[in-house]
Amino acid sequence: MRASGLNWQGLMEQLQEALPHCEVTDQSLAYFKYPRRTVAVNLPVRMDDGRIQVFRGYRTVHSTARGPSMGGVRFRAGLSAHECEVLAAIMTLKAAVADLPLGGAKGGVDVDPQTLSPHELEGLTRRYTSELVELIGPTEDILAPDVGSDAQTMAWMLDAYGENTGSTQGGMVVGKPIPLGGSYGSKDARGRSAAMVAAQVLEHRGESLRGARVAVYGFGDVGRKAAQVLGERGALVIAVSDQHGASFASGGLDLAALSAYREQHGSVRGFATEIAPDEVVELDVDILMLAYDYGSVNAGNAHAVRARYVVEATNRAVLPEAERVLRAQGVCVLPDLVASIGGVIVNYLEWVQDASNFFWTPTEVERAIDLRVNAALRDVTAYMRTRDLDMRTAAYALALNRLHEAAVMRGVYP
Repeated sequence: MRASGLNWQGLMEQLQEALPHCEVTDQSLAYFKYPRRTVAVNLPVRMDDGRIQVFRGYRTVHSTARGPSMGGVRFRAGLSAHECEVLAAIMTLKAAVADLPLGGAKGGVDVDPQTLSPHELEGLTRRYTSELVELIGPTEDILAPDVGSDAQTMAWMLDAYGENTGSTQGGMVVGKPIPLGGSYGSKDARGRSAAMVAAQVLEHRGESLRGARVAVYGFGDVGRKAAQVLGERGALVIAVSDQHGASFASGGLDLAALSAYREQHGSVRGFATEIAPDEVVELDVDILMLAYDYGSVNAGNAHAVRARYVVEATNRAVLPEAERVLRAQGVCVLPDLVASIGGVIVNYLEWVQDASNFFWTPTEVERAIDLRVNAALRDVTAYMRTRDLDMRTAAYALALNRLHEAAVMRGVYP
């Protein structure tokens, strides 16, 4: 399982399709076309064998028009500033679709975390945070987990920030452990929203989820939760994959047993009939849930997709050149700006809880996530119907309108 590339030009081309359907001016669009800042940092770390190794890190803040920026920190081999800029812009759009008072950001380190010991990973995380300490914070730029990072990573970042600033600022990171001010629902929100959106779109189209065949490309936290929710609503999850392998069962997989198997063995490989991970994308199913990373469906494999619905449970899972192919094939794409919106919503809720020092129960958090996901889907669906658009174009247009409104109100400084 390897993600294909993404580029700024592809994003701009999709935005151009949305421009005739929104009220954006050249002034407000100019703010979107250029990230507010991109910082590159060199990160020397003492390795376990005593060597000093220097890693390259990045942080892009795309927009603060609607509020402080928020976005993930990814530890991924080959990470570039360009990748951070594209994904930060998508976070800006996603926050606007969710109508949150936030902008988008993204950053991380060019490293495969699997090659580091826990001690080395901690040292790299703390160095990265320390290098950015003057640019991040709960009212400036809020860090979140992403590919290769998790709640423990966020805990190290929180502590490093406190040691550098001499203050305790829980809201400078989200997705952290609950004892440190984290929120319930962090792991499940993105998968839950992807499943909810898929179920509601099918319902609006007069189709039943019961008996629908589902393939999940990427059975991590997001894919697991999406599969669980769809399974509880009567869908048949017939195939799942991770970076090590894939399992297939034409009559449906036992998801509880599958999750237990993956916990024990570290992969879904060997649980049922073994297939290649990339074959999951090509299966004849009703719903293809993309929960791995960007570029899972690209120009090289789009023609082989046979699903009727493709759900982006992760950012940019379908590249622009692939989406054009899917549309021509009659495939309905449920875009990241709507389907995976639960992630940014739960991060926002954690930030709010940290600011108020008042924390909600799991039920209250789940209800708050569902309300905002449903509201975003209603807004985008209404935009689609009144202007006869596909869902991605409608979501882009809606987001650009909200960003335009904020930019016009703020004006130009100086």
